[in-house]
This record gives sequence, structure tokens and C-alpha cells, in this order.
Amino acid sequence: MKLVVQVKLQPTPQQASALEATLRACNTAASQVAVVARRTGVYRNYDLRKHTYQAIKDDHRLCAQAAQHVIKKVSDSYKTLKANIRAGNLGKPGSKRRRTAETSPVCFRWDAAQPYDARMLSWQHDVRTVSIWTVDGRLKGVGITGSPDQLKAVATVPVGECDLVHRDGMWFLYAGVEVAELPTYEPDGFLGVDMGIANIAYDSDGNRHTGTRLNGYRRRQLRLRARLQRKATKSARRLLARRRKKEARHSANVNHRIAKTIVTEAARTGRGIAVEKLTGIRDRVRLRKPQRVTLSSWSFHQLGAFLTYKARRAGVPLVQVDPRYTSQTCNQCGHRDKRNRPDQETFTCRSCGVVAHADHNAALNIAQRGVEDWGASQSPARGLISQPARKRDLQAWPFRAG
Repeated sequence: MKLVVQVKLQPTPQQASALEATLRACNTAASQVAVVARRTGVYRNYDLRKHTYQAIKDDHRLCAQAAQHVIKKVSDSYKTLKANIRAGNLGKPGSKRRRTAETSPVCFRWDAAQPYDARMLSWQHDVRTVSIWTVDGRLKGVGITGSPDQLKAVATVPVGECDLVHRDGMWFLYAGVEVAELPTYEPDGFLGVDMGIANIAYDSDGNRHTGTRLNGYRRRQLRLRARLQRKATKSARRLLARRRKKEARHSANVNHRIAKTIVTEAARTGRGIAVEKLTGIRDRVRLRKPQRVTLSSWSFHQLGAFLTYKARRAGVPLVQVDPRYTSQTCNQCGHRDKRNRPDQETFTCRSCGVVAHADHNAALNIAQRGVEDWGASQSPARGLISQPARKRDLQAWPFRAG
């Protein structure tokens, strides 16, 4: 499987100046190509080369590989723009925003990422340096640093295409690497995971990863940003810029830890992981205005992505199940009623009287659906998992009230 590894560059002031000039030249050329593409209506990579390759190579001092990567970057950006328009992400047909997106050429920031391949970039792992192409010539001996795992990844496995990134005054290489993944085993049941806002993740074993601290942290950051924006001084703007991605990094770290814990537990017990398929939930849910910020900052997609790639690396089966009515259905008797959940935390079955934490009950339902979906996805020769087998699998997951 392919992973992206972040490696930090440590250039000298002269090297940093050359890297900045390179990004400026490449992105100026990309904006020029985008104008030609919009004017001629040619967006395919190889067709666009006929119109722009020689011009940007001569005008912006680009080598052949850099010019081709610039053209491909423009082609990919228009492909992404077309997909967003088709999905309705840029407004309804006829809206001002959509008309602008459909008629205006794409524009690139001066520090937008620039792809590099093996002809433009080489690694010297023994001395922890790279040799990288710039418009001022080849830079040799540019220092690199990173965590031991990151440096080991780029040193021991084949490195594919890299992106040169300038962010917050620092330089990075985002390297795509191919890492081995363990073969997927046959699961002995499933660990259901209910994702939410009050509880980031609640599994069918009763383990809860509460969101109290993270939600409090987000509220504090929101208040601080509002205070700095009202102040509007130069120092306040400088502090806002420094804190710009602090909350996102903190949230990603929390999701990484939760995903690692869940995948480790599933692998230790020989089970798979079952999660809800929450695609489009923000469009389906209608909330009051004070709750919209909380819903928008809910990073369930990121947690799901972390669970997916960590499970693939560990060989743990992962299935996405239908999330409908998992919080309203009793895990013991199967009775479904929206009155079964009188509040956010409590589940009380009106048929059999079971009382439990609502998220734990939902996680048990997700685990059961994982068993059913896994059986349905197997080959016809194997058939569906029988009802007695499902009950036997679910006996390994103790139901804990409260």
C-alpha cells in the first residue's frame, strides 16, 4: 500500500532562496498553462503539452521534467474542479460561484506544492541529505530530518513521486512510499466502533474514547481566535497566523492514538473492525445554529481514514456498515423505537427493558452488522454466516449496562 511520509528539509539561506525561486517559477508557469487550457478548452495532459510545453520551458527556466509536471498539475486541477462542480460542491447551476468556477482559469499560489520525480531528486541516506533540482541549478547536500520512522521509511523502501512543500516558513518533502501490508486474516467476530461527538469512539467491548477534552480544547481555541480577531493589531494577526493549524494538528494526533488503540485490540483478539458509513451525514442532519460549528469540526472522516490504513497495514479486516437505526435498535431483542433513546447517553428498550449506554448499544449493533456484511461479502461457495454462528460470535462481546 502507498503511504505519504513527511520529511523536513534544512536548507541554508542560499538554498532556501533557490527553492523559493523554483516554486515561484513553477507556479507562475502553472497559472499560465491554466489560462491557455481555459482559452483553448484543452484539459488533457498530453494534448495540453502541445500548446504549452516549449513556451513555459523557455520562459521560466524549467527543465523538461519540471515542465511536464507543471502541465500535469494543471490538468489534474481541472479534473478535480470538474468533479467538484459535478458533485455540487461549488453551488447550484446558475449560481455566481459556480459560473465563476466554470469560466475562470485556475490560479496557483506562489508556494503551491510542486511534484518531483527520481530524475529531479535523489536521496543520500547515509549522510541524511538530498540533491534537488532548482531553477538556479542542482542543489546538493540539502539536509533532511524527521522522526526515526519517517527516515527509516524513505531509506528502506522504494520512494515514488515527492512534493516540495513550503509551509509556515519551513520546507518539506512529502514522499510517497510503498509499504508492505499483512495479508487479511479470517476474523473471529467483529469489534464494532460507534463514532460521535460527545464520545469520539465507543467500541463494542465497552471502551470509550471521550471527546470531552478535545471539544473543550476546540471551544478554547474558538474563543481565543475570536478575541484576537476583535483586537486586530499586528501582533494579534501574527499570533493568529502561528496558531492557524494548531487545532488541526492536535485533533489529528488524538485520532491517530484512538485508531491505533482500536486496530491493536482487534489484531490482538483476531477480530475485524466494523464502522458506520457516515458519508454525507452533514448534508442529512439539520441542527440549530449553535450546534453547526460542533458538527462541522467533527473529524469522523479523518478517524475513519486512519482506521482504514492502519487496519490494512496490520491485516485487520474492516467493513463499513449501514448506520441507520443503530442507536434506536435494541441489541438484545432487536426492537426498534426512537423512544428507546430518551437522551444522548441513555438507551432503554421499551420491549425487553434492557438499560445501557446508547453508544455502547450502537457499537454492539454495528458489530453484529459487521458479522452479517462480512458473511454476505464472501464467495458464494462459503455462503452467509448462519444465525447460530452470529450468536456465538457475539457472545464474546459482553454487554455492559450503563
